Parts: sequence; structure tokens; C-alpha cells
Amino acid sequence: MKRRKILLVEDNLAHVRLIQEAFKESQLSHDMIAVKDGVEAMDYLYQRHPYEGVGLPDVILLDLNLPRKDGREVLAELKGDADLSRIPVLVLTTSTNEKDIQESYRLHANCYIQKSQNLQQLLAIVQTIQQFWLEVVTLPVDA
Repeated sequence: MKRRKILLVEDNLAHVRLIQEAFKESQLSHDMIAVKDGVEAMDYLYQRHPYEGVGLPDVILLDLNLPRKDGREVLAELKGDADLSRIPVLVLTTSTNEKDIQESYRLHANCYIQKSQNLQQLLAIVQTIQQFWLEVVTLPVDA
């Protein structure tokens, strides 16, 4: 199985560490790149400095409430781009707001997952993401 590339867009350092640790627990061969806001996420996706030549991720884990450019704006921009729109975007957020859920799906998020503040539950969520999106699902191959 090929090495999976995951882009994590998350401004909460504690959540970044927990998610990275949960992925490390797995046997899945992967590279996780974490960026702290929506502007940095788009720089990564468009491979602008300092991300030249990094290639596109297989999947994006996207928080909604981000500084500089929020997750909704990132989602709208990348799903509106023919080269980026094929990348599955998993909204991973603490928001339980029905408007956020509706808006995420309207903007073509592939799924909406509410992050738990409980460590064990968060680890279980990450393991489920990993198993389904990176082991079960057939993802598109870079052209």
C-alpha cells in the first residue's frame, strides 16, 4: 500500500498533537503535514513558498474555526478548483452548530465530524477516520 499524505489544518496545538499521536499508533504508512490556518493551507495546496514541490495530499482534515482564513473559505476555494476538488475533505471540528454542518455539506465537504474534548473519544474518532478514509476507501490517484 502506498504511503498516504494527510494535510491537517488545525490551529489548536493540543489537537494537532493528539491527532498526530493517534495516527502514529496505527500501522498505516503515512506522512502528516499540519498547518495552523487557512492561508497556510491554501499555500500548501497551491504549493506556494515554502511548500514548492510537496505534492497534493490524499485527504484533508479541516477545522472550521481558523485564523486568517476560516475552514469554510478554504473549503469553498478548494472545492471550486478543478485540480483540488477531488481531494476528500473531512471537516473535523468542535462545532455542533447546525448552520456549520449545513454549510460544510453545501460547500461539498466529504463528511462532518465533531471532535470530542475527551481524549479516548478523540483517539477513537481518529482511528475510525484512518481505517475508513485511508484503508477502506479507494482514493483518486494523482494525475
